[in-house]
Amino acid sequence: MKKKYIIVGLLLLAVLLLAACAGTEGPQGPPGPQGPAGASGPAGPAGPPGPEGSEGPAGAAAEMGDLSCTECHTDTTLITGKKTAWAESAHGSGGAYVRGTSSNCAGCHSGGGFSARIAAGLQPNELEEGDPNPTRQDCRACHQIHVTYTGADWALETTDPVDFFAVEGATYDGGEGNLCANCHQPRRVFPGAENGVVTGISEHWGPHHGGQAPMLIGVAGAGDVEGNPSAHATMVEDTCVACHMGPDRVHTYEPNVAVCQECHSGAENFDINGVQTEVQEQLDQLGEALVAAGVLSENSPDGHPIVEEAPEGLAIALWNWIYIAHEDKSLGVHNSAYTKALLEAAFAALEQ
Repeated sequence: MKKKYIIVGLLLLAVLLLAACAGTEGPQGPPGPQGPAGASGPAGPAGPPGPEGSEGPAGAAAEMGDLSCTECHTDTTLITGKKTAWAESAHGSGGAYVRGTSSNCAGCHSGGGFSARIAAGLQPNELEEGDPNPTRQDCRACHQIHVTYTGADWALETTDPVDFFAVEGATYDGGEGNLCANCHQPRRVFPGAENGVVTGISEHWGPHHGGQAPMLIGVAGAGDVEGNPSAHATMVEDTCVACHMGPDRVHTYEPNVAVCQECHSGAENFDINGVQTEVQEQLDQLGEALVAAGVLSENSPDGHPIVEEAPEGLAIALWNWIYIAHEDKSLGVHNSAYTKALLEAAFAALEQ
């Protein structure tokens, strides 16, 4: 027993000696290599639902889900056929679109300017800036491209009735043809005379290349002529679109005799009942009188006047000749009664 106590005492003494000899604690060494991952613990309880997210773009769902893009983008000629026909049209060719850089022209001459104007609810003369990168009147000008990413994108940008900004109280309401009337409307009306003389005549005088819609409803001519909408404005559904594109919506915009035959059975061309022949003969006669009066030149491009002022009667005749021959250009098809009345007023005015 005594020996046992001596051993324990020696051990305690050794511990005390080691403790007395130990220095201060050194810095922590670098971590050792990561050990293998342990087994996953049980799943915790579900958390509360998060806030409702916003609806994503229609295109994302279309591309990932029902592939609605293929309503238009297929291996058919659904799009390419329309683009090919459009390229042959006046809208798809020529250089008129370059005038879209002007704020006074962009609302109709540039496709992008037109879309911006319609979206803002403005008239053609209300744009404050031109389009720095004008485009032709292309697909995006008329259609709501890539809004829903479905076939609904063929919808027209607008079909609302059009209040003519230059003709007080005149409204064009022709279905899908209303889209056309947004630009094919006059920018000015015949001005009043002062002391029997009309001033301000220029090479751009006249309704300004927007004579089709007003001719259809019988407004914007000169002289004491009261016009009325033609049967083509009141009885043809979708007006411009129906006649110039037909039921197949051909994008050359060339009028279709087959459409005429629905009402004018046996028609072989647009000179129905000789109206175009009669109007052309009267226009030729009137044009010769205006050249003889010195307000037009035989070499005037597109019928541009060569004077800055004229007596009121002569100005009335000049306005109506420009309106019919170089603005409307239908030779009476759009509104034969109003066309003939304007020509009669023009000849009467020359005799004043």
